[in-house]
Amino acid sequence: MRIRLSWLGIMALVATGIPMAVAQTDPLPSWNDGPTKQAIVAFVTDVTREGSPDFVPPPERVATFDNDGTLWIEQPMYVQFAYALDRVKALEPQHPEWKDTQPFKAVLEGDMAALAAAGEKGAVEIVAATHAGMTPEEFRQTVTEWLSTARHPRFGRRYDELVYQPMLEVLAYMRANGFKTYIASGGGAEFIRSFAEQRYGIPPEQVVGSRIVTKFERRDGKPILFRLPRVDFVDDGPGKPVGINQGIGRRPIAAFGNSDGDLEMLQWTTEAGKRRLGVVVHHTDAEREYAYDRQSHMGKLDKALDAAAVDHWLVVDMKRDWKIVFPAAQ
Repeated sequence: MRIRLSWLGIMALVATGIPMAVAQTDPLPSWNDGPTKQAIVAFVTDVTREGSPDFVPPPERVATFDNDGTLWIEQPMYVQFAYALDRVKALEPQHPEWKDTQPFKAVLEGDMAALAAAGEKGAVEIVAATHAGMTPEEFRQTVTEWLSTARHPRFGRRYDELVYQPMLEVLAYMRANGFKTYIASGGGAEFIRSFAEQRYGIPPEQVVGSRIVTKFERRDGKPILFRLPRVDFVDDGPGKPVGINQGIGRRPIAAFGNSDGDLEMLQWTTEAGKRRLGVVVHHTDAEREYAYDRQSHMGKLDKALDAAAVDHWLVVDMKRDWKIVFPAAQ
């Protein structure tokens, strides 16, 4: 089986911390040898080998990746929501009324029961209050600063260190073989853009995500964009194929997800005829990360797990297929 690595591709692998001697012989060293790893390598080989019946020209080699639970950790709560809760506390001095107003009162008092009772409506209020009222640049700066100090409650590491090493290798391997890798996430596009290039090698223009309303205006004679506390587009579930079409303009030939929120993206990608790859990351490792699927409140994997068998998607068993989960501590 021939693996094609361009010079730029080799440099991309070096950037992930994979030793050169290993990178030249094994593009996915953090994956255990087995059918899942073999299937990923076989797909990339077949669609990039000229003369292959499955050959795909480079401009059409588009791969989309969900973020939460696919590229980085999403338990015990989505990282972006952890950011929003911390922002409520940071902004409290500017909003004394929050001490007596739900759901902000619940956040400030650490009342998780009351916060849960606020439901989706409360979550939207919190996100609107903490993500708007500033320019995109100002928002991304607050995220960058938060990521530099916030720590995961279980692992005690920065959230942006809890990316999945095996998936970093997949990203680098696919780019080394002429793929353009995109993020297609239910999380906020601007939130992800604050770290995606540094952590994943995915530039801001290749991030498709949920959006809040943003308007153009002039302030002090200068043109700016300003974020408003209103939802513009939710890039989740059936919204993902729509967002991909609007933001990318090409149908992916490979899609990676981990939850029911990725179901429609996976279906749209793989039920298009010709050679396609659908991959579902199944969280099965309670010791090294978390084990959850059908009953989880975060990253629920139920319908998509059933669909994987019907549409012949690869199901990555984290415990079985990954030698390691997270990169070494920086």
